Amino acid sequence: MITFVPASHLLDSPRGRDWPPAPNSTPTAPPPAEADVVIVGAGPAGLAVASALWHLGVRDVALLDRGGRPCGRFFDRVDVLGQRVLRSPYEHHPGVEGYRDCELLDFARLHWSRLTPVERREIRMAQAGHRSVVPVDVFEAYCEHVASLHHVDERTWRASVREVRPTADSVTVRGDGFAVTAAYTVLCLGEERRPAPCDWWDGEATPRNVSYWDEPVPGDAQRLVVIGSGLSAAHLITNALNDGKRVHWVLRASEERYQCADVNASFFRAEGRARFDGTSWEDRRILMGGQRRASVMFEFRPLLQRAEADGRLTVHRGRSVTAVAPGRAGRAVVRLTGGEQVIGDHVVLALGTTVSNGEQLLPGGIPSPRDGWPDLDEQTLAYRNAPRVFAVGAAAGMVLGPAARNIDGHRVATARVATAVAAHLEASAGPRRTGDRVVARV
Repeated sequence: MITFVPASHLLDSPRGRDWPPAPNSTPTAPPPAEADVVIVGAGPAGLAVASALWHLGVRDVALLDRGGRPCGRFFDRVDVLGQRVLRSPYEHHPGVEGYRDCELLDFARLHWSRLTPVERREIRMAQAGHRSVVPVDVFEAYCEHVASLHHVDERTWRASVREVRPTADSVTVRGDGFAVTAAYTVLCLGEERRPAPCDWWDGEATPRNVSYWDEPVPGDAQRLVVIGSGLSAAHLITNALNDGKRVHWVLRASEERYQCADVNASFFRAEGRARFDGTSWEDRRILMGGQRRASVMFEFRPLLQRAEADGRLTVHRGRSVTAVAPGRAGRAVVRLTGGEQVIGDHVVLALGTTVSNGEQLLPGGIPSPRDGWPDLDEQTLAYRNAPRVFAVGAAAGMVLGPAARNIDGHRVATARVATAVAAHLEASAGPRRTGDRVVARV
């Protein structure tokens, strides 16, 4: 059997190119006291929801985001990792299904002169229906285009949401110095980094020479220990190797898992999502457990294998961490199962993420989480115990399957949620102008 391994140079694209500036109308005043819809979180999922509502004629929308700009936190995390290309292909992008918006592939072609020869070849691959990688730079410029086109930037406020309080006829979203009451609220909370087990070290505070994947790595650390087996770990390892550092890689699995997407491609299609329709919770849980495993893009394999062969990278396969303790001269000692110890100047934890299911914002009992997943209506993605509150993103995983956390999964969820919200608003307010046409339920 012949295995095709994409070349490592596909991981390298320029960052910070001079794109035509999109009009930026970010509001400086506090959020409004009232709105038709409040969207909590302005990442790719929030951007998709706001854009879809705009097409449906729902323009009185307030996006509340702790970063204050559409997709800002997403790109901040990407840049901390030094990531230059996305794992998602060109057909996966924020926006709205069923409308003649400029899509990501069109946007890239319109800016052909700014692209490298490698990036142009990837576009041709995408046009031919093959897998291709998308430059982060192109994706960010496209997100700014989408935000401007649908006036999302004009409706995004920097705000830290502390509470979402639903009643029978409205939802009030409160935070530091503001409160917005809306007919409906959509939670686009994404995922948060998974914390280290509480028994890895003494006390709650993270040790001085330990950090997480979304934090900067000290430049003076010459021997790095990376714990985790996913794409974030691969970026951290590659960055350190490129800086001339030596790296120890600790992963629980017996071998690395390389694949194009982080979930099987079938789950991006209707037949994959159908595997969740009408099946038991236990069957869904097993599917999610098998599909949400950490993996690395194929493009990393030649780099990492070459570094391991020449001794710059040491991989500790099939090992679990039992403790992280201070060592001599300010170093850290990572203790592994079997009595092995790994010593490094700095330890970086890339332990994956956990789903934000709304428990921290909604009153107790509303999310009704089971195995960490909220209880959502199968058709509308509304919380069963709060039908005016909806979820888009990873929280919808047990309804839509493992692709719910991905950008293309956001589009599927958005179609359901935006259609339901627009229909409810129209029914309660009488005839109202909607956009070009209603997004079809997926």
